[in-house]
Amino acid sequence: MRRHISAIMSAKPWGFRACLLTVFLLAGCSESSPDARYAKGIYLLLDTSGTYTQELAKAQQVINYLLATLEAGDAFAVARIDSGSFSEKDIIAKVVLDGRPSTANKQKRDFARQIDTFVKQVKSSAYTDISGGILQGVEYLNEAKVGRRTIMIYSDLKEDLPTGYVRDFDLTLDGFTVKALNVTKLRADNQNPQAYLNRLSQWSDKVVSGGGNWQVINDLDKPEALTL
Repeated sequence: MRRHISAIMSAKPWGFRACLLTVFLLAGCSESSPDARYAKGIYLLLDTSGTYTQELAKAQQVINYLLATLEAGDAFAVARIDSGSFSEKDIIAKVVLDGRPSTANKQKRDFARQIDTFVKQVKSSAYTDISGGILQGVEYLNEAKVGRRTIMIYSDLKEDLPTGYVRDFDLTLDGFTVKALNVTKLRADNQNPQAYLNRLSQWSDKVVSGGGNWQVINDLDKPEALTL
């Protein structure tokens, strides 16, 4: 299975869909009864601000990799980070996988198509409400009642809120793992690298103080880095 997943991450665009379909079929070869206590839940936030939209094609490969690892009863949602992300309207696609392999495979294909449509049509957001997105992710995964809960943030982690938006709340993240993916450096970070390090430290402190586990993963060429 790992061999097929690695192929997905390195596939060229013209062979990507065929490779993805192969893994879906391999992953769904046996029927099982979902049990939420042993299921995993993933809530992936996509930064859509400024030039970060250029990174979304790579994010799409990450999403398809994660789809291929899902099993019966697992929950997965992808949402955009925009000006006000504490909203179900920002969820692009969501699914709880069925125990029947044929149904689960169709769910995965439908999910992948929704993401593909979004990436092709996405418009850049003026602001970046990361905190609101995390809070929405906490609500979604708590309602899913899964055993393992992971929030992934595909972003440069630079939060920028519209006037009047307040995000000075504490997060409750007991039992959660929060993974920051592809934390690109801003132009200003080249002039002052400490700004980049401070950004990582501030988010780490916020997650850990809320009881969560914090990880930063920038090398997305290693599929094992995304193992849940």
